[in-house]
Amino acid sequence: MSSQDHSDHFEKHCAALADSHEESGSNASSYDDINAIQRRGTKDEADAIQRNDTRGKCARVSGDLKRTTSNVLAHVASRISTRTWPEPPPPPDGGTKAWTQVAMGWLVIFTTWGWVNSFGSFQTYYTSVLPQTPSTISWIGSVQIWFCLVISVFSGRLLDAGLFLPTFLVGAVIQVLGMFLMSISTQYWSLMLTQGVLTGIGAGIFFTPSLALVATYFNKRRGIAVGLATTGNSAGGIVYPVVVRQLIPTLGFAWTARVLAFINLACLSIVFVFMRPRLPPRKSGPIIDFAAFRELAYDGVVAGIFTTSMANYFSFYYIASFGRETLGLSYSTASIMVILINGAGMLFRIIPPLIADRIGPINVMFPVTLAWAIVAFCWLAVDSVPGLYVFSCFYGVCSGSFQCLTATAIASITKRLDTVGTRLGMAFSISSFASLTGPPIGGAIQAANGGKFTGSQAWAASMTFIGFLCFAVVRVNKAGLNPKIRC
Repeated sequence: MSSQDHSDHFEKHCAALADSHEESGSNASSYDDINAIQRRGTKDEADAIQRNDTRGKCARVSGDLKRTTSNVLAHVASRISTRTWPEPPPPPDGGTKAWTQVAMGWLVIFTTWGWVNSFGSFQTYYTSVLPQTPSTISWIGSVQIWFCLVISVFSGRLLDAGLFLPTFLVGAVIQVLGMFLMSISTQYWSLMLTQGVLTGIGAGIFFTPSLALVATYFNKRRGIAVGLATTGNSAGGIVYPVVVRQLIPTLGFAWTARVLAFINLACLSIVFVFMRPRLPPRKSGPIIDFAAFRELAYDGVVAGIFTTSMANYFSFYYIASFGRETLGLSYSTASIMVILINGAGMLFRIIPPLIADRIGPINVMFPVTLAWAIVAFCWLAVDSVPGLYVFSCFYGVCSGSFQCLTATAIASITKRLDTVGTRLGMAFSISSFASLTGPPIGGAIQAANGGKFTGSQAWAASMTFIGFLCFAVVRVNKAGLNPKIRC
């Protein structure tokens, strides 16, 4: 046999060995085959076969590596494109820990929205001591609300990512610091920076994650749980104006602001100790869920919250000014209107959620906004002090009934509980622009009418009615014209 024949024979045998190695992967059989070849050929030929065998193994390893890398990349790409993650565990819907979160949520809303809604008492005081117009002064409260809401688009996602505690701590420190710095502010620009910007940013950082956290502990009882938490809004709307009304004449503005800061410091310290998230972190996912805007129900709810917010905060901020400028009330008596409009809705922050747990939040918000619009138009007829008392009470009832259901409504049209923080933050961020512009727009309309409130009252009532139309669209979209369907 010639050397060339030996070489051809060796190559064929190596190919057969390569197939055998791929099936068994046995090193021992490889050495046995090489020994057999060495018995049939020369030493040089055996070395050549061994080199070919090594190259074959390297080629197979390289091919396996490529296939493995390709599989991993395909798997990762599939997860990125579908954004699938495990379903979160079902909520306990009760128990000591769950109701503790409701109590902590109450304190959070007390120190955020109770504080924000009490700005009407500051508006009346600032109007009497600052040279700026009422419309200009109202920008302090508007900026405060705007920051409180617009930051929600980022802070809400931080809850889903498992960063609740550091987020809460940062927000609480900023809010309390702003209140202490507010106590040494004597000019408009400094009040804007401290009360408007700092306290607004601080509250915005921890408000939405806290409210969304409460919602994740409940399903069937979510309405009443969130409703109970939002009664902190009314309670704060009573306590803060009373403190301002009683302490400013005796202690002065500086120490009044410090007392309010110590109240918030104590409340938020308790919340930091006891409030804890339930769901595991969801690291993936966007800050803004653009898919939500392709849902008519979500768009309608957000639009309804937006239009009613413009009217609501104008009414809350200017109700005391209306009493002073139109009806001739003193500062002390006019401040009672702020207490009434906040406190009257406390009970009705519980009743609508109880009904919503049975028939659905959208089914409740639909008639509530209609009643709210009717009451808002009644403000045009108020021309006496008793009438103002009655209007303040009914407006507070309707406002409280609506506000206690906003978070529940967003959660009810959100399929996954671990995206509630994101979607709630988006809704609040959008409505922040309504809260920012509503009071100044109303004040500008008042100024354009020579200080009369008729034009601004009609504008606020019309915006509330548009909000009712938005919820009517959502109701029809979710359940049609059948009143028996829960939504």
